[in-house]
Amino acid sequence: MTKREQRDFEIMTEMYRRAYAASTPVGDFDALVQNAPLNEFGQKVIPYLKYECEQEVMEQIVVDVLKEHKVPKSRHKLFRNSFMLGCSPKTKQGDKQ
Repeated sequence: MTKREQRDFEIMTEMYRRAYAASTPVGDFDALVQNAPLNEFGQKVIPYLKYECEQEVMEQIVVDVLKEHKVPKSRHKLFRNSFMLGCSPKTKQGDKQ
């Protein structure tokens, strides 16, 4: 794994950690990965649909982590899309009144 790939992996992992910590029920992403069973293709199966996190909270997590890691703006959309389409918790829409 190249240095850039390792850094990207660490950034994504931090986003997932924060999202599961802010989800309902509260989850520990590292424990979920460690204890995940394997499917027939040898891939870890994480029960991410059992967890919910508000859309606004997940968006803020992405912004905060990218800012902390000084990710160039040209790569923000890539990270956001990867995070939202990856194994992040199910999106819960906030109450709009």
